[in-house]
Amino acid sequence: MELTHFNEHGRARMVDVSEKEKTFRTARAAGKVRMNPETLSLVRTGGVAKGDVLAVAQVAGIMAAKRTWELIPMCHPLLLSGVDLSFSIEEDGIALCAEVRCKGETGVEMEALTAVSAAALTIYDMCKAVQRDMAIENIRLLEKTGGKSGDFRREE
Repeated sequence: MELTHFNEHGRARMVDVSEKEKTFRTARAAGKVRMNPETLSLVRTGGVAKGDVLAVAQVAGIMAAKRTWELIPMCHPLLLSGVDLSFSIEEDGIALCAEVRCKGETGVEMEALTAVSAAALTIYDMCKAVQRDMAIENIRLLEKTGGKSGDFRREE
Protein backbone atom coordinates (compact mmCIF):
# COMPACT_ATOMS: atom_id res chain seq x y z
CA MET A 1 0.00 0.00 0.00
CA GLU A 2 1.42 3.40 -0.93
CA LEU A 3 1.42 6.45 1.33
CA THR A 4 -0.88 9.10 -0.10
CA HIS A 5 0.30 12.17 1.80
CA PHE A 6 3.33 12.77 -0.43
CA ASN A 7 3.44 14.45 -3.84
CA GLU A 8 5.61 13.43 -6.80
CA HIS A 9 8.52 15.39 -5.26
CA GLY A 10 8.33 13.55 -1.95
CA ARG A 11 6.87 16.54 -0.12
CA ALA A 12 3.89 16.44 2.21
CA ARG A 13 0.50 17.21 0.72
CA MET A 14 -3.12 17.15 1.76
CA VAL A 15 -4.86 14.40 -0.20
CA ASP A 16 -7.45 15.67 -2.70
CA VAL A 17 -10.78 14.04 -1.79
CA SER A 18 -12.95 16.08 -4.15
CA GLU A 19 -13.67 13.07 -6.40
CA LYS A 20 -14.54 10.71 -3.54
CA GLU A 21 -18.15 9.85 -2.84
CA LYS A 22 -19.65 10.86 0.49
CA THR A 23 -20.35 7.80 2.59
CA PHE A 24 -21.34 7.19 6.21
CA ARG A 25 -18.21 6.70 8.30
CA THR A 26 -17.62 5.84 11.94
CA ALA A 27 -14.61 5.32 14.18
CA ARG A 28 -14.08 4.24 17.76
CA ALA A 29 -10.87 4.82 19.70
CA ALA A 30 -9.88 4.05 23.28
CA GLY A 31 -7.21 4.77 25.86
CA LYS A 32 -6.59 4.78 29.58
CA VAL A 33 -5.36 7.10 32.31
CA ARG A 34 -3.68 4.98 34.97
CA MET A 35 -3.80 6.48 38.48
CA ASN A 36 -3.60 5.62 42.16
CA PRO A 37 -6.72 4.43 44.00
CA GLU A 38 -6.71 7.64 46.09
CA THR A 39 -6.84 9.83 42.98
CA LEU A 40 -9.50 7.62 41.44
CA SER A 41 -11.58 7.95 44.59
CA LEU A 42 -11.44 11.76 44.34
CA VAL A 43 -12.62 11.57 40.71
CA ARG A 44 -15.43 9.20 41.65
CA THR A 45 -16.65 11.29 44.59
CA GLY A 46 -16.24 14.72 43.01
CA GLY A 47 -13.40 15.66 45.38
CA VAL A 48 -11.03 17.10 42.77
CA ALA A 49 -10.64 20.83 43.43
CA LYS A 50 -10.92 21.81 39.75
CA GLY A 51 -14.40 20.31 39.43
CA ASP A 52 -16.15 17.39 37.73
CA VAL A 53 -13.24 15.68 35.98
CA LEU A 54 -15.23 13.46 33.65
CA ALA A 55 -17.69 16.19 32.61
CA VAL A 56 -14.84 18.50 31.65
CA ALA A 57 -12.98 15.66 29.88
CA GLN A 58 -16.18 14.85 27.94
CA VAL A 59 -16.43 18.40 26.61
CA ALA A 60 -12.69 18.55 25.87
CA GLY A 61 -12.88 15.34 23.84
CA ILE A 62 -15.84 16.58 21.81
CA MET A 63 -14.18 19.94 21.15
CA ALA A 64 -10.93 18.26 20.13
CA ALA A 65 -12.68 15.93 17.67
CA LYS A 66 -14.32 18.94 16.02
CA ARG A 67 -10.95 20.72 15.69
CA THR A 68 -8.72 17.81 14.69
CA TRP A 69 -8.03 19.42 11.33
CA GLU A 70 -6.42 22.35 13.18
CA LEU A 71 -4.07 20.06 15.13
CA ILE A 72 -3.07 17.38 12.62
CA PRO A 73 -1.61 19.04 9.51
CA MET A 74 -2.96 16.78 6.75
CA CYS A 75 -6.46 16.22 8.18
CA HIS A 76 -9.44 17.65 6.36
CA PRO A 77 -12.03 19.80 8.14
CA LEU A 78 -15.06 17.54 8.54
CA LEU A 79 -18.69 18.16 9.33
CA LEU A 80 -19.09 15.64 12.13
CA SER A 81 -22.59 14.35 12.72
CA GLY A 82 -21.86 12.88 16.13
CA VAL A 83 -19.18 12.63 18.82
CA ASP A 84 -19.59 10.75 22.09
CA LEU A 85 -17.17 9.80 24.83
CA SER A 86 -17.64 7.22 27.55
CA PHE A 87 -15.61 6.59 30.68
CA SER A 88 -15.23 3.50 32.79
CA ILE A 89 -13.72 3.72 36.25
CA GLU A 90 -11.56 0.65 36.72
CA GLU A 91 -9.44 -0.54 39.63
CA ASP A 92 -6.26 1.10 38.32
CA GLY A 93 -7.56 4.09 36.37
CA ILE A 94 -10.08 5.47 33.93
CA ALA A 95 -10.71 3.82 30.56
CA LEU A 96 -11.91 6.16 27.79
CA CYS A 97 -13.71 5.46 24.53
CA ALA A 98 -14.69 7.92 21.79
CA GLU A 99 -17.13 7.32 18.95
CA VAL A 100 -17.23 9.69 15.99
CA ARG A 101 -19.59 9.71 12.98
CA CYS A 102 -19.96 11.68 9.77
CA LYS A 103 -21.11 11.45 6.19
CA GLY A 104 -18.16 12.59 4.15
CA GLU A 105 -15.34 11.92 1.71
CA THR A 106 -12.77 10.87 4.29
CA GLY A 107 -12.71 8.88 7.51
CA VAL A 108 -12.96 9.97 11.13
CA GLU A 109 -10.25 7.81 12.69
CA MET A 110 -8.08 10.81 13.56
CA GLU A 111 -11.03 12.59 15.13
CA ALA A 112 -11.75 9.63 17.41
CA LEU A 113 -8.08 9.31 18.39
CA THR A 114 -7.83 13.05 19.01
CA ALA A 115 -10.97 12.99 21.17
CA VAL A 116 -9.52 10.24 23.39
CA SER A 117 -6.15 11.99 23.59
CA ALA A 118 -7.62 15.36 24.60
CA ALA A 119 -9.97 13.78 27.13
CA ALA A 120 -7.08 11.83 28.68
CA LEU A 121 -4.91 14.96 28.83
CA THR A 122 -7.79 16.82 30.49
CA ILE A 123 -8.11 14.12 33.14
CA TYR A 124 -4.39 14.40 33.76
CA ASP A 125 -4.57 18.21 33.95
CA MET A 126 -7.45 18.20 36.40
CA CYS A 127 -5.84 15.59 38.69
CA LYS A 128 -2.16 16.56 38.49
CA ALA A 129 -2.27 18.54 41.75
CA VAL A 130 -3.08 15.26 43.51
CA GLN A 131 -0.88 12.90 41.46
CA ARG A 132 1.82 13.80 38.95
CA ASP A 133 2.86 10.26 38.00
CA MET A 134 -0.39 9.29 36.28
CA ALA A 135 0.17 7.59 32.92
CA ILE A 136 -1.78 8.01 29.71
CA GLU A 137 -1.65 4.65 27.97
CA ASN A 138 -2.69 2.52 25.04
CA ILE A 139 -4.46 5.08 22.85
CA ARG A 140 -5.59 3.11 19.82
CA LEU A 141 -8.15 2.78 17.07
CA LEU A 142 -10.68 0.06 17.92
CA GLU A 143 -12.69 0.09 14.73
CA LYS A 144 -13.72 2.11 11.72
CA THR A 145 -16.40 1.70 9.08
CA GLY A 146 -16.99 3.14 5.64
CA GLY A 147 -14.82 4.41 2.86
CA LYS A 148 -12.84 2.80 0.08
CA SER A 149 -10.60 0.80 2.44
CA GLY A 150 -13.62 -0.82 4.07
CA ASP A 151 -14.12 -1.75 7.69
CA PHE A 152 -11.47 -2.37 10.33
CA ARG A 153 -11.84 -3.99 13.75
CA ARG A 154 -8.92 -4.39 16.14
CA GLU A 155 -8.51 -7.88 17.56
CA GLU A 156 -7.74 -7.49 21.27
